[in-house]
Amino acid sequence: MSERAAQIVTAARELIEDGGADALTMRALANRLGIRAPSLYKHFPDKAAVEAQVIGVAMTELAEALEAAGPGLPALGVAYRRYALAHPHLYRLMSSGPLPRDLLPPGVEERAAMPLVRAVAFDEAASRAAWAFAHGMVILELDGRFPPGADLGSAWEAGMAAFSVP
Repeated sequence: MSERAAQIVTAARELIEDGGADALTMRALANRLGIRAPSLYKHFPDKAAVEAQVIGVAMTELAEALEAAGPGLPALGVAYRRYALAHPHLYRLMSSGPLPRDLLPPGVEERAAMPLVRAVAFDEAASRAAWAFAHGMVILELDGRFPPGADLGSAWEAGMAAFSVP
C-alpha cells in the first residue's frame, strides 16, 4: 500500500472511530485529508475498498491482541472483549453484515481466527460456537442490553469455560 493510501485508511479509521461507519463518506474523508473527493479514487476504487482496508487493520489489531493474550479461552475472551469495547465502531464495522473477503488483505481473517481455533484444539465447530458466544456478549454489552449491575465478568467466565477443552 502506498504512503498516501495508508494515510487515507488512517483518516477513514479516525472518522469511523469518531462517528461510526455512517460517518465515513468519500466527501468527509477528503475533507479530513484536505483534498478533493475525486483524488481518493486514484488510490481506492470506492468506499467499500476503503472500508475493507480499515477492516483489515482492525482484524490485524484484534489478532495481535489475541496472540498476546496468553493461552486458554478465558484469556482470549478478555482480550476480545477489551478490544471490542475500546473500539466499538471498528468492531461493528468488522463484524456486522457480510464480510468483504475479496477485498481484505490476504490472510487477515485467518490470522484473527487462529488463536481461538488453537484454543479449542482445532475443532472448527467449537471455535465458531465460542466466537458466536463472544460476539453476542460484546454486541449485547455495546447495545446496553444487560440489566444495570449485571456481573458480565462472571458471564464471560462461564461462557468461555463452557467451550474450554478439558
